Parts: sequence; structure tokens; C-alpha cells
Amino acid sequence: MFSAIGRIFSTPDLRRKIGFTLLIVALFRLGSQIPAPFVDYQNVQLCLASGSATGGLYDLINLFSGGALLSLSIFALGIMPYITASIIVQLLRVVIPHFETLYKEGQAGQAKLTQYTRYLTIGLGLIQSTTLITVARNGQLFPSGVAECTELLAFGEVADWAAMLLMVITMTAGTGLIMWLGELITERGIGNGMSLLIFTSISATFPSALWAIQVSRGWEIFLLVLAVGIVIVGAVVFVEQSQRRIPVQYAKRMVGRRTYGGNNTYIPIKVNMAGVVPVIFASSLLYLPALIAQFNQPAAGEAPADWVVWIQNNLVSGDSWVYMLVFFFLIIGFTYFYVAITFNPEEVADNMKKYGGFIPGIRAGRPTAEYLDYVLTRVTLPGSLYLGVVALIPLAALATIGANQNFPFGGTSLLIIVGVGLETVKQIDSQLQQRHYEGLLR
Repeated sequence: MFSAIGRIFSTPDLRRKIGFTLLIVALFRLGSQIPAPFVDYQNVQLCLASGSATGGLYDLINLFSGGALLSLSIFALGIMPYITASIIVQLLRVVIPHFETLYKEGQAGQAKLTQYTRYLTIGLGLIQSTTLITVARNGQLFPSGVAECTELLAFGEVADWAAMLLMVITMTAGTGLIMWLGELITERGIGNGMSLLIFTSISATFPSALWAIQVSRGWEIFLLVLAVGIVIVGAVVFVEQSQRRIPVQYAKRMVGRRTYGGNNTYIPIKVNMAGVVPVIFASSLLYLPALIAQFNQPAAGEAPADWVVWIQNNLVSGDSWVYMLVFFFLIIGFTYFYVAITFNPEEVADNMKKYGGFIPGIRAGRPTAEYLDYVLTRVTLPGSLYLGVVALIPLAALATIGANQNFPFGGTSLLIIVGVGLETVKQIDSQLQQRHYEGLLR
């Protein structure tokens, strides 16, 4: 292992790529600490120290921004607008035939879809930054009794609309800059740039989340959490690497005087094909009832409606068993939904038939599509249950040891860190094998 790491830094091209990636990551973390214009930095830090941050969707976005959202920095929105735009463009392929046509056109069509994703990212950045600034100005970003949490913005003598416009432009520009930094890493660095920036944001919250457990529960619980966390990480790595391999044989065919085909391969169907997207969908959807209840608060001196009280007691806090059950079943449903969109058995069967491929014992064409759909449905079930269980780990930690909902060993944080870490190590390994015939992995 140490000799392999030494080969990484002794290879000039690989050393330059890793150094460039680390430089971009450092710039990204620096921007996450710089407050946006007209932000009262002292009041924001006081509210963060009081532990009065709001929950729900804001916690998820704050996790992906590495804590920059609640700090109201220039990178407050983080990578979340780009993630949302990418998911929307991917889902629109099912609704808009033009998007599906572009997807099948190859590199030129993919470049066009990427351009649409960039435009949509900027549009979502404008909307989300306006919403964030409005919530902060109304004193609802930190719903607590601390007076300073209602005075997060200090416009001074500048007109309100001019100050808010400058803040919106700054945060939206920060989103565009993050998108550009991610693309720079993809082109000149190691790994997928957007994924590495998310990895960096989530990793930045690990030390504070773990130390908060030690402060509140002591060293015994802290060490127990570390031991359980190592086991959970090992289990997640095992499942993320698990796949069902469907054997495929290609018949020999003559093109002129040359023979093509005749080889054997397989179709890898991962246990977790949906990744972390179902967890994000379920978290976003579960925030809607809390948002509806927030906008239906009664006037002063009046009792809230029964349904508002029920939502506040069961669908706002993660330590409610109703919240956990709804969250779990939403993840299962969204997993099947997303897998059905991203993997088309009929398209795979048609491509196999076009190039003379077949699954042993299965006829080409429609029987192959039905068989692939059958296998995909059976493999997705344990994958969806696995996603649901991993996503519930932070909620269980919230109810048992008093951890926050961004508990590091579980949920979206662990899934993203393990997935991005494995993919980056594989890319480093492949580049080492090209130069030294020995990789990082054995």
C-alpha cells in the first residue's frame, strides 16, 4: 500500500492532477467561509453556536454545502442547484422526446444536455438564493428565542431592494463558480468534480458532528459510535460493490473478410442502482408537510388546527416513528421509480439484438426485455431496503444518543462519501496501472 502511494507522487502527471484537485478543493472551502454582503457575521455565528438551526430540507442543503448555507456565505447554495438541475434534466428525458433524442445522439447531444443543465442551475440558484435571503431577513432561518437570530442581515443605509439584489447576484454567481470549479476538476484533476466537491462539503462536517457526540455523551458512547461506524462503512462498501451479473454471448458475424463477435460478457446490475437520489427525493418531499403547516399558523391567541398540530408532532422532527415509517416507504417507492427511469430493459434488449447478443437460455427481443425487468425488480428490492435502513441511521441516532440529523455514519452523507471515495480510488488505480502495471488495489 505505501509503495503504491509512493508511486502516485513519483508519477509527474498523476501528481500534478492530484495537486490541482486539492487546490480547487481548498478554494472551494475558502469560499464557503466568506460571508455574503450585508450579512451580520457575529449574529450568524452566535445563532450557529446556540444550536438553533432549522431542520428539514435546510439541513440537507446545509449538509451538501458544508455548513455554508446557514453561515450565509457566498457559496451558501453549494452544489445543490446543480444536483437538482441534473435530476430534473434526467427526468425530463421521459417527458420531452427532444431530450431523449439528444441523449441518444452521443457526445454532441450530451454536450447540449449539459448546457441545458447549466442554464437551469443558474435559474434555480436565483430562486433558491432569493428564498434563502427572504427567510433570513424574516428571522425564520433560525427559529429560536435568540433575538440576534432575527437580525442576520444589516443593510445600513442601502435600500432594501438594492441590498437583496446584490446578495442574490453574489450567491448565484457563487453557484456558477462552484459549477465551473467542478468542471475544472473533471477535466484536469482526478475523479468527477461535482462529486468530489460534495464529498468535501460532507467531510468538512464530520469532525464537528463526532465531537458533539463526545461532548454530550462522553468517551464511552463516542468510541462505541466510532466502532459501529466502521462496521456500517464496511457494510455499505460491500453492498455498493455488489452486483448481479447477467451473462451475455455474442454470435460470430462476418464483415468482409474479418470476423466480429463470438465473445462472452455480462450486464452488471448493481444492488443499489439508484445511488443516493431516492433519499434526496424522500427528504425533499417530507419537507412539504412541514412547509404547509408553517404557512398555516394561527393568529396570536388562537389555537392551531388539529391537522397542523399532528404534522408538527409527527412529520417535522426525525425522532417520530411516523416520520421514520413514511421516510422509509418513500425511499422504497422512489428507488423503484428512479431505477425504472434510468434502466430501460427494452432498450438494452434491442441493442443486444442489434449486435447479435443474447442471454443463454433466453430468446432475443421481448423475452430478453421481460427477463431483464424480472431480474431488475428482484435486485432492486434488497437495494431499496438497504437504502431505507442506511437513511434511518441518523434518525435512530437522533432518538437514542441525541445526535443531529447530519449524523455522519448514515444517510446521504455516508452513501456519498463511500460512493465518491470508491470511484476516485478506482480512477487513481487505473492510471497507476497504465504507467506501472500495478495499481493501488489488489
